[in-house]
Amino acid sequence: MDTADYIDVLDREGRALAAAAAGAGPDAKVPTCPGWQVRDLLRHTGMVHRWATAFVAEGLTSYRPDGGLPDLDGDALLDWFAQGHRTLVDTLAAAPSDLDCWHFLPAPSPVAFWARRQAHETTVHRYDAESARGGTPTGIDPGFAVDGVDELLRGFHARGKSRVRSAEPRVLRIRATDVPDDGGLWTVRLSDEPLVTERGTGTGDADCEISGPAGGLYLALWNRAPFPEVTGDGAVADLWRATSAVTWS
Repeated sequence: MDTADYIDVLDREGRALAAAAAGAGPDAKVPTCPGWQVRDLLRHTGMVHRWATAFVAEGLTSYRPDGGLPDLDGDALLDWFAQGHRTLVDTLAAAPSDLDCWHFLPAPSPVAFWARRQAHETTVHRYDAESARGGTPTGIDPGFAVDGVDELLRGFHARGKSRVRSAEPRVLRIRATDVPDDGGLWTVRLSDEPLVTERGTGTGDADCEISGPAGGLYLALWNRAPFPEVTGDGAVADLWRATSAVTWS
């Protein structure tokens, strides 16, 4: 996917999030985010959108904390969310490809990073909003899901702050069953150091394998849904579930 593709996803998913939130109402519980109501989801995602926009719009080259959550609710909160989302989409679309600004995962460029990260951030939270509204949430495109799994495994959890650690070395294999030619295959090596993940490799034994359609893996690895299928030592999958929550920076 290129930057324009990510921006298109961000645009579509943010509008879908707002529509689902409006349908659910601010008091609705978000089953995929225990303890949250829809107002919490809108405040959080809208804050993240504004935080990301600032780095790109202002060309900030060092970390700056987010601006905090707004004291808004109801229609005012929905309007605030929609305005921030629109500004983020427009800012990314207008940004020069050689813009230098702070970012926290490897990427072809800072703009490519922010477009990708916010596309996935917004997609996950769109799923949250649709879960709160009820009915069957919209699925995740397999190609986009594979990209998100790769960002999670080889981006977030390659960092020193990842808590997915094992005193005993273990091997976890992730397999997307609807993606051909090993494009949806990862071998994840756990130890007391950050994860080492190889993509497209399936040789050698794994202690545990998590497999299923790419969209299901995406949601499961972001702790939004059960694992589609687990074979081998389920304790490795349990370790992921217990320790894989991530932070942005």
